[in-house]
This record gives sequence, structure tokens and C-alpha cells, in this order.
Amino acid sequence: MFDKIFEAQQKAEEVKKRLENISVTAEVEGGAIKVVALASKAIKSIEIDENFLAENGKEGLEELLVIAINKALAEAENVSQAEMAAVTQQMLGGMGGLGNLFGKK
Repeated sequence: MFDKIFEAQQKAEEVKKRLENISVTAEVEGGAIKVVALASKAIKSIEIDENFLAENGKEGLEELLVIAINKALAEAENVSQAEMAAVTQQMLGGMGGLGNLFGKK
């Protein structure tokens, strides 16, 4: 039993490390604002087109920046959940009939 718990902890750490190396990108206004986030849900970079900034000013930038950041973080969350689900499925598959306790058949 403790072996399985230790294995689960190791797998979780492996997933965390993988998430640090997966990037997702969100764009708004046809790429005028680009936000790159890591699947670990950290913002890696933000790019803003100079023409967009000149034409839309501070308020326009602030509005779209929030949208772009939220899109990037949502995509990062999707990747993170998919990675964790894959590891969980592998582990449950390795536990014989115990995987059926959670509705998996």
C-alpha cells in the first residue's frame, strides 16, 4: 500500500516537472496581444503589438490583456488536467480491479 502512495507522489512530481516545460499561447485581436503561459499556470511572456497600443490606449490594452491572460491560464489548466488524468488512469490501470471503484470499466 505504501509503495503505491510513494509511486503516486513520484508520478505527481514527474507531472509537475513536465508541466514546467509545456507552453500554451493565447491571442486576442488577431494576434495583437499574445500571452504565453506554462502548463504549470505561470505566465511566461506577453507580447503587445505597438500599433495596437497606439490605436487603443491604456484602457483598451488593459481590457484585452485580462482576456488574453485568462485564456492562456484556462488553456494551461486544460493541459494540466489532461496530464494528471493520464497519470491517474495509468495508476488505476495498474491497481487491477480497484480502478473500477471510481466508475472506470
